Amino acid sequence: MRSLEYPVIIVNFKIYIESTGKRGLELAKLAEKASKETGVCIAVAPQTADIRLVAENTNIPVFAQHIDPVTPGAGTGAILAEAVKEAGAIGTLINHSERRLTLADIDACVKRARQIGLISLVCTNTPEVTYATAALNPDVIAYEPPELIGTGIPVSKAKPEAVTEALRLVEKINPSLPVLCGAGISTGEDVKKALELGTKGVLLASGVVKAKDPYRVLIDMAKACL
Repeated sequence: MRSLEYPVIIVNFKIYIESTGKRGLELAKLAEKASKETGVCIAVAPQTADIRLVAENTNIPVFAQHIDPVTPGAGTGAILAEAVKEAGAIGTLINHSERRLTLADIDACVKRARQIGLISLVCTNTPEVTYATAALNPDVIAYEPPELIGTGIPVSKAKPEAVTEALRLVEKINPSLPVLCGAGISTGEDVKKALELGTKGVLLASGVVKAKDPYRVLIDMAKACL
């Protein structure tokens, strides 16, 4: 399952040591196993250096964690959209709370992704920013209140009204734009609640990456999507 299907669970590997290199590949294979067992789409976003390793050894959607709003040429250290696509990514996160961009750069990254056929998934931190981002016409939006990221306090339970407000505002701009939510998602119940609010899935990280049994957590989350 290389394409993105909804509902979806996207696991951001961040730069945790538990999801770096060979350990990242092992985690991705657990995600692939859970996806095959349940039929639910599970995607992963490994570090840039690990995209090719994961993409060549699994059959699940792989996202880059970031691209820069640049074109090929002089730009030492920048992350080129063409490079992550060639490595095997089908999409990219943009504007994660740990890699904030200006609105102009978000727009440029969305356009760069579209130019070369990458799925653009833009992270937003408030319903108002979500509304502004919808006007940029990305492929997916993931609403994540930064104060809840990594806390284990799920946005779907702690701030359900903010999620529904974000969905309402996006509906006004682009009714067909899929919206995910994230921050503090760590159980199947959290995922179920997110879907009940009207989202198309979740974006999470430590709830899986830092779990004692990531496979069990992934199965629990995937079953909540059925």
